[in-house]
Amino acid sequence: MINHENNPDFVNSFLDYSITILNKSTNSVKEYNYDLSMFLKYMKIHFKMTSETDFNKINIKDFDRNYLKKITLNDIHSFISYLATNNHSRPATRARKISTIRIFFKYLSQKTDLIDVNPAQNLETPKQEKRMPKYLSLDDSKKLLDVAGSEDNRNKERDFAIITLFLNCGMRLSELVGINIKDIIFSECKMTVIGKGNKERTIYLNNACMNAIKDYLDVRPKEGIKYDSKDALFLSERRERISNRTVQYIVKQELLKAGLDINKYSVHKLRHTAATLMYQYGQVDIRALQELLGHASISTTEIYTHVNNEQVRNAVESNPLADI
Repeated sequence: MINHENNPDFVNSFLDYSITILNKSTNSVKEYNYDLSMFLKYMKIHFKMTSETDFNKINIKDFDRNYLKKITLNDIHSFISYLATNNHSRPATRARKISTIRIFFKYLSQKTDLIDVNPAQNLETPKQEKRMPKYLSLDDSKKLLDVAGSEDNRNKERDFAIITLFLNCGMRLSELVGINIKDIIFSECKMTVIGKGNKERTIYLNNACMNAIKDYLDVRPKEGIKYDSKDALFLSERRERISNRTVQYIVKQELLKAGLDINKYSVHKLRHTAATLMYQYGQVDIRALQELLGHASISTTEIYTHVNNEQVRNAVESNPLADI
């Protein structure tokens, strides 16, 4: 049960519904909670339910249900405008909050008797700006693997396996942290991970991944492991399941040792790198890439079909009219 004491009952009910019925992940529900808290705080200011303007000091526990019924599409647009002008939120951030609001009001109008009309029914998502994903070159990827597995790294087997899985499989941070040893089928060189929305998918492991995992398991601690971490593949030095923050720190340190820009690259950029290298060098079909990355929509995968400047130059120079 989700029970955030500062939330109105109807928000907590929605969060419970998201977990139990919509099967949303814990991370998704945390985002829902954050988005709705901000939205309702704005509405208290918008409807003059409070004279406080500092969002950190506004309490939504007492949000009046009568005002909930008064919210219109124009009021929601006012909130989105506030995000864009006052918060300088990027279109992707606004799109996520719009998605949360849309799901929330659908729940209120269809699953409860709190409102009769869904004000978010015609709420549109802002046009997304398409950005080229940042990724490591093939040479930089090899350099990162070299430093992760170097002898001066006291956790070289673990850290090398982590970097290897990121660069070869394109998995998300939460997916890597959540790997259990029993999830790996060694005889078939594959494993299952839990992705976004609690969706399970299969990841196939190449020789590099299998060798890195086996080398790490040879030195992985056998004793003193915290009870709830016994199944975890990757352990911290405290002998418990490695955390998101620890993995982020490991990747940051290895990037620094490899002489790579930590302001430009991160854990998520390693996922971009894996997808880009597979597409550029492996001639992977975009549908296969979508399945491998666990994307619900192929439009998300299409950002990896970009080509680099050298490919553009080669395309122009290969034009049969180039030498005329």
